Amino acid sequence: MTAAAYVRVSSRSQDHATQRHTIERAAAARGDTLARWFVEKRSAATVDRDALLELRAAVRAGEVRRVYVFRLDRLIRSGMRDMLALLDEFTAARCELVTLADGFSLEGPARDIVVAVIAWAAQNERLAIGERISAARERVERRGGKWGRPLRTPELREKAVFLRVNEKKSIRRIAMALKVPRSTVARWLGASQKPTVAHMPREAEKPGLKKIDPGPSK
Repeated sequence: MTAAAYVRVSSRSQDHATQRHTIERAAAARGDTLARWFVEKRSAATVDRDALLELRAAVRAGEVRRVYVFRLDRLIRSGMRDMLALLDEFTAARCELVTLADGFSLEGPARDIVVAVIAWAAQNERLAIGERISAARERVERRGGKWGRPLRTPELREKAVFLRVNEKKSIRRIAMALKVPRSTVARWLGASQKPTVAHMPREAEKPGLKKIDPGPSK
């Protein structure tokens, strides 16, 4: 039987290691060799994801007969309708879906009820996460702060140079004040030249004025 695996995480800071390890062990225990891996870092709020679309196309083409996933919400978190439609699509193509961490089988007459509950819980969890993020952002902005990481803009670089030259701040204190890495501050300061204080022109050297010859001294 041709087996494949699908793994997904939703943020760049996460990795697929836990899912891959669990799936590899489960497949080996069943005597399956995983011919293909469908891997992506995307939110499951939509079903229009590259790896998922490739997996579904392979299933419909009969290229995959068993699919391993860590949990059902790795596949879909957009609601019961999408989840049940995906399962029906796999069933029609005679492809078995194996979920490992959910703790239940997708076989039998109670499948749709169990899956509906899981899909409903996953969708509500996703919505709750979005609401918590929105509330946190609103609190930060209400206090006058800015949401997200500070932008490393030319204005920040100019502030770093100013703090170094005029206030004699250390790289560490500048980094803390501007909330950027010390390595970034050091690079900015190393790339800049210490500005010199321009002397004011003498009165006679100002534009539009001519020097007055005092004449021979007496």
